[in-house]
Amino acid sequence: MTAMLLETRQLCAFYGATQVLFGLDLAVRDGGVTTLLGANGAGKTTTLRAISGMVRTTGDIRFEGASISGRAVEDIVRLRVAHVPQGRGTFVRQSVEENLQIGAMTRGDRAGIAADIDRVYGYFPRLGERRHQQAGTLSGGEQQMLAVARALMLRPKLMLLDEPSFGLAPLLVQELFGILRALNRDEKVSILVVEQNASLALDLADHAYLIETGELVMTGAARDLRNDENVRRAYLGY
Repeated sequence: MTAMLLETRQLCAFYGATQVLFGLDLAVRDGGVTTLLGANGAGKTTTLRAISGMVRTTGDIRFEGASISGRAVEDIVRLRVAHVPQGRGTFVRQSVEENLQIGAMTRGDRAGIAADIDRVYGYFPRLGERRHQQAGTLSGGEQQMLAVARALMLRPKLMLLDEPSFGLAPLLVQELFGILRALNRDEKVSILVVEQNASLALDLADHAYLIETGELVMTGAARDLRNDENVRRAYLGY
């Protein structure tokens, strides 16, 4: 049986006095891809923020079997948990390459960082062509690719992706998800992805959760959720 890389147990999250998540039990297996589906405002982004230590939580979050509940964001990053937020989070005044170097700030292996920059350009050749260009002048699709590339500089064990297809043209979406599939297959990067395009997410994932108003209402193999009549009607449009 494959070990679980990430597990949450009775996870609740709060913004001030307002509770947003209510007792989530979810998991990402080591080397797996899990997707979290749900309507806008269901709590998907908050779930990723809770795992990354960005909001107040109760319950337990375990990574590689050890509790990370209550740990600082930077401590979780050092565990090689990379978070690609919605809206990309690009450092717009820095160059493409400077953005990649920022992604490796927690590392001290200069030779390894240089090699990883070249490796990332192999996945994203368009970024290699623009390595000296100011990130804020890139197209939206290129900035999204830069956000993923910067996360890769952490050499992540787990990537948390929040709406990676948002605002991208269909061809760029297919290209980006092809790269994510390759990263999972070839480099064994585990992925937890929040994605409005449910069909795309279910094609990428092996396991899926459905969240409504901060509570999990369905879980199972991605193919099983794809075949569920209620999911098809509400999220797949047929």
